[in-house]
Amino acid sequence: MAVPKRRTSRTRRDKRRSHDALNAVAPAKCKNCGEPKLSHRVCPNCGFYKGEEVVVIEE
Repeated sequence: MAVPKRRTSRTRRDKRRSHDALNAVAPAKCKNCGEPKLSHRVCPNCGFYKGEEVVVIEE
């Protein structure tokens, strides 16, 4: 079984983990109603996607 010859230092370990952080999602503005929504998804407020009504929202 492979065993490390030397202990990994805190600096080396933390440099490797520097890319593990999660990025916050940036909401896009709906082109139909102007409400914030996630990109590439149907607007939960009006039901439009790329200018077409995909989901009928009942009020």
